[in-house]
Amino acid sequence: MDTINCEEKTVNANGQRIHLRIAGDSGPLVLLCHGFPESWYSWRHQLKALSEAGYRAAAIDMPGYGRSSKPVDPAAYGMTSLVATCVGVVEALGYTSAIIVGHDLGAPVAWTAAWTRPDVFRAVAGMSVPFGAHGLACLPGSPFGEKRPSEAAAELAGPDRMFYHEYFAIHGDAAVAEAEQDIRRWLTGALYSLSADRPLPPELAGVNLTKLPNDMLREFVRNAISLPRTPAAGMADLLELPAELPLWLKADDLDYCVGELEYTGIGSALNYYKNGDSDWEALAEFQGTPLSVPALFIGGDRDIVTIWSQEAIARSHEAITDLRGSEILPNCGHWIPQERPEAVNRALLAFLRSL
Repeated sequence: MDTINCEEKTVNANGQRIHLRIAGDSGPLVLLCHGFPESWYSWRHQLKALSEAGYRAAAIDMPGYGRSSKPVDPAAYGMTSLVATCVGVVEALGYTSAIIVGHDLGAPVAWTAAWTRPDVFRAVAGMSVPFGAHGLACLPGSPFGEKRPSEAAAELAGPDRMFYHEYFAIHGDAAVAEAEQDIRRWLTGALYSLSADRPLPPELAGVNLTKLPNDMLREFVRNAISLPRTPAAGMADLLELPAELPLWLKADDLDYCVGELEYTGIGSALNYYKNGDSDWEALAEFQGTPLSVPALFIGGDRDIVTIWSQEAIARSHEAITDLRGSEILPNCGHWIPQERPEAVNRALLAFLRSL
């Protein structure tokens, strides 16, 4: 595991226990929100770079993960509650404002926090998932929540398949049972299969996946991330184990991540996927209001989420008034802060210096 000189702290925020790792003693606060199925450790490279640049960087164990609270009620993982938790963390650390950064499911949290609470979050950076307004996931045909999320996901998957969001939300017990059989195998498969290290099918070699025509895009996403609508369906149908670990994932890093999930399980984390439609309804009052604070988006050209979000990325100027960068990193899969840490740090620090 990489050696990181950072403080460990637990605070109360929005009625929940939130565990943090903090690097830097002073300076502007940068709040880092991870995604599924990760932890504060996913930001290890950014904690070091941000603190050395004069920022106080705080990486959250998001609710449901690590040493943070794991509420039983799925509503506690709704977007408005998560934003309130982020506000509470800022206040608990003695600040009145912060820059918020998110990856994967943490990106919609960061975007929504800056969108709905610009009085607290004065700038935002999202990775993998661009700003999707109240649609959050930026699915094809519904980049800014034009359709109810469950409807957009069903259209994308087709009648005989289900989008993985649905599998996690509705078949959570099966998803937990599948992962718990062997957390190391499950996590290794997820990290490798969604990275740029997994070879593409021969027919897609050399193809720019972020510029696919709409029909090819839907077919690619459907095959990559939807499951057969059968009782035996599971994530194993989509995951592949590597012959050896990618260069960006050291054995001791994997050991740490596996240990975190063996400690917490994934059951609580799946609650994030149960709130798509209710989040869409709760945030409807903000629809039509642009995101007004300075913003940065970073995606990966091999990231399945960046690929399916190409419409939202192309139209981001319609919903963000101060977009200061939209970077698609080459040869980068879904785990952007870990796969391409140096490029991420350069882009993030350049953005922060622009504020």
